[in-house]
Amino acid sequence: MSEATVSAGNAASLIELAVRKGASREALHLRSGIPRERLRDRDSRVLMSEYFDLMRASKELTGDPALALEFGRTVHMQEFSIVGLIFHTCETVRDAIVQANRYGQLVLDVDVGTTDRFQWQRRNAQLWLVDTRPHPNDFPELTEVTFGRFMRLTRSFWDTPLVREVHVTHSAPGYQAEYEQFFEVPTTFESNWNAMRVEEARLTERIAVQPRFAFGILSEHAERLLQTLEGSKSTRGRVESLLMPILHTGDASMELIAEKMALSRQTLYRRLREEGVTFQVVLDELRHNLALHYLNGQKTSVNETAYLVGFSEPAAFSRAFKRWTGHTPGSSRPHAVAAPHSVKPGRHLHSAPFVTNL
Repeated sequence: MSEATVSAGNAASLIELAVRKGASREALHLRSGIPRERLRDRDSRVLMSEYFDLMRASKELTGDPALALEFGRTVHMQEFSIVGLIFHTCETVRDAIVQANRYGQLVLDVDVGTTDRFQWQRRNAQLWLVDTRPHPNDFPELTEVTFGRFMRLTRSFWDTPLVREVHVTHSAPGYQAEYEQFFEVPTTFESNWNAMRVEEARLTERIAVQPRFAFGILSEHAERLLQTLEGSKSTRGRVESLLMPILHTGDASMELIAEKMALSRQTLYRRLREEGVTFQVVLDELRHNLALHYLNGQKTSVNETAYLVGFSEPAAFSRAFKRWTGHTPGSSRPHAVAAPHSVKPGRHLHSAPFVTNL
């Protein structure tokens, strides 16, 4: 089994926080074994063991044993990952957890088997959000970062915390008083799970900060494209305008789009055929165009682009991109690649959406 990895942006953000608190940048790179040049590449990954060493060096060199808590509570995820933007464009917290399970490996690639890392579980009539990653006590700082970050993200939506209680499996550290200061709710140590009890009624309340998905935040061009599509009178234009905001969910199916258009699947198929295209061709070309736009704009990494345009695995995106352009996404990134004029019908994508149990 390969070792878990962390995004370069995540590691770089930790270094920036430690440097602001007085740590030597050179010492952090030396102690962690992570060279500077590796963190310049948005698609680079850092081994979990290297991230462990970086966190521990950061705590020691800053003299702050609670640095992981501060990292989770003060460093916005959107500063280093598209996942932070995704969270703020979900309709509800429940939807956000679905996307956290889908996109989470962009930030932290932990093998949890075939299940989702974050799961809702009910205990004594109360609802808990459980982090199911294996061997959590090997690196309890990751629990501190994860829970602190969740509270940071959700606290902006309400005056009082969504989370009402925290359980962690590790022993109480010497700075345990800072847990309640950072979390602002009671914390139980040496529990049998890493979990946060939530106020269930809020999970269906609307939280979306942005009316569009991340492409609208990242790019004015994509926003103008969406507005143009919405004004189109063709069936294809209408389908594209409905596909764009949901590509990232991995659920861009013909059935869903037909339902949004109040049509049967057969009627949508017939109308698209009358315009000389199929649903799969529309989806394929839209993914192609958006992928080129993101990569040429250099605002998202290759891996982030793969998920934004609806692929469940970067490898599947790379295969499709090479089919579209003849190049790999990485080799095409520094230079513009021509947008597609046509895609032959019948050449289908083979990416499958993530399945979550929420």
